[in-house]
Amino acid sequence: MHPRDLSDHVAYQAGRGIEEVARELGRDPAEFVKLASNENALGPSPAAVEAIEAAAHGVSSYPKAAHADLTGAIADRWDVTASQVWLANGGDGVIDYLSRAMLEPGDTILVPSPGFAYYGMSARFHHGDVAEYPLEREADFAQDAETVLEAYDGERMIYLTSPHNPSGSTISLEAVEQIASKTADDTLVVVDEAYGEFAEIDSALTLIEGRAGFEARDDVAVLRTFSKAYGLAGLRLGYGLVPEEWADAYARVNTPFAASELACRAGLAALEDETHVERTVETVEAARETMTEAIDAHVWPSAGNFVLVDVGEATPVAEAMQEAGVIVRDCTSFGLPGCIRITCGTATETQRAVETLNEILEARSEVGTS
Repeated sequence: MHPRDLSDHVAYQAGRGIEEVARELGRDPAEFVKLASNENALGPSPAAVEAIEAAAHGVSSYPKAAHADLTGAIADRWDVTASQVWLANGGDGVIDYLSRAMLEPGDTILVPSPGFAYYGMSARFHHGDVAEYPLEREADFAQDAETVLEAYDGERMIYLTSPHNPSGSTISLEAVEQIASKTADDTLVVVDEAYGEFAEIDSALTLIEGRAGFEARDDVAVLRTFSKAYGLAGLRLGYGLVPEEWADAYARVNTPFAASELACRAGLAALEDETHVERTVETVEAARETMTEAIDAHVWPSAGNFVLVDVGEATPVAEAMQEAGVIVRDCTSFGLPGCIRITCGTATETQRAVETLNEILEARSEVGTS
């Protein structure tokens, strides 16, 4: 007995956690700060914590009402119908639902390189193939329609990431519209806006709904998450926003009650706590500015809650920072062996990361490495 051939599948490499690193090094977890996974430096909304505590007694029941309540609240927030909201177990769940709804065996998707590995993983899980379009480091990972269309060869789905992980670049609505207009009628353009709350750009929902002078489209979908700005990464809660024309496909592809009672109730409370989101965004903006100005290396402009830094050799620098108590993301797994990604932390965490990195870079420079 063996599973099917998984040789083409690559395991997802998540950012390392404090407990994991502390155990490995035999040290106290309190010595470390984690800036590797783009989590919310302020934690979850206090209102979300209260909602979790209040809902705990009801976890013996399936979360049907909780799903309806949260779906309705999200629909109200974006001024769409409830059927256009595809609630899921994290943004990954939305990707899987779209794969189920769109892909036939052998279909191909087009994804950015570097980019989020799960786009391709989900396609392969659903017996699809993966092609890539390049976001060039030399061009500051700029995203435009020409780059995508040059690589396009009839793929069933195209993933755009705005803000892009790991670089933080964005793509304009005009470019998204151009891509959707110049690709086949049965090609779906998915705009991953997991970090959208941190960027001063309009959501691609504008294209789906035909707002702000754009013509309404049925070939664009949007992905959003509660993991970043709302601080609920541990609860795994995300959603898609899709055109009304095919929104009813959700009932045929979703996992029953994929989002838990606690996740839904926390998400509903977090959605209403605008003050927490505002504080989170302010914290991110301050951290991005500090790191951009104070790090003694090239830092790419970012619209996410992280920055990408050119350190020459990512692995030894990331390991040295980890040894010094600051856990960052080695971007070798993204195909960027010279870069690390640093999540925006609190003012104290950010300053510690800057000072630690600068000390390591100076030490490496003194011994003739980069």
